[in-house]
Amino acid sequence: MAGLIMVTWAGLLAFLLAFYQPDWRTPWPYLLALLQTHLYTGLFITAHDAMHGVVSPHKRLNNAIGLLTAGLFAFNWFPGMLPKHHAHHRHVATEHDPDFHNGRHPGFLPWFARFAWNYVTLGQVVLMAATYNVLKLFFPQANVIAFWMLPAILATLQLFYFGTYRPHRGEHAPDNAHKSRSQFRHHLWAFVSCYFFGYHYEHHDQPYLPWWRLWQAKG
Repeated sequence: MAGLIMVTWAGLLAFLLAFYQPDWRTPWPYLLALLQTHLYTGLFITAHDAMHGVVSPHKRLNNAIGLLTAGLFAFNWFPGMLPKHHAHHRHVATEHDPDFHNGRHPGFLPWFARFAWNYVTLGQVVLMAATYNVLKLFFPQANVIAFWMLPAILATLQLFYFGTYRPHRGEHAPDNAHKSRSQFRHHLWAFVSCYFFGYHYEHHDQPYLPWWRLWQAKG
C-alpha cells in the first residue's frame, strides 16, 4: 500500500510538472491539484503508520519508508516526529501533548499555529524554498505552485483538521480514555477526507491497525 501511494504520487507529480499544460478555464487542473493533495496526504499517513511500526514487519524497511515518505511531504524529519507522535498518544489532550492546543486558544487558527510551531522547522522552510527555486528553473512556475507547493499546504491543513482538530476539540466524556471522537460511519467519505483517520477514536484504541484496515474497527 505504501509503494502504491509513493509511486502514484511521484508519477502524477512528474506528469503534472513536466508534461501537463493546464487550461485554467476548465475544471481539470483544479481537480488534478486536489488529487495530488490527496496523494500528499497519503504520504504523511504512510509516514504516520511507520511511526506505529505497521508499514512493514521489518523494522529497518518500516523506518526507511517512514523516513522517505515524511521527507517527500515537505521535508519532514521522521526521527524528530517519532517521539512527538508517541507523546501525543501517551498524553492525548493534555499539556504534554504536542498536538494539542495550549488550553487557552482552542480555536482552529491559534491551535493550528501552535501545531505548526511544534512541527515545522527552519530547515524545512529553507529546503522547501530552495526546492521551489530549483523546480521553477526546469518546469513552468504555475505548475510548480499548483501541483507541488499548493497540495502540500492543503494536505497539511487537511491532516490537521481531520486528524487533530475535529477529533480532539471540545470536551470529552470522563470515560473516553482516548479523549478522541470519530466521525459517523461513512467509509467512502472517511477515505476521501483523510484515509479513514476521521475514525480517530478507533485509531487511538487500536494504533496497531494500518490506515487501510482502520475502517474495519468502526462499529
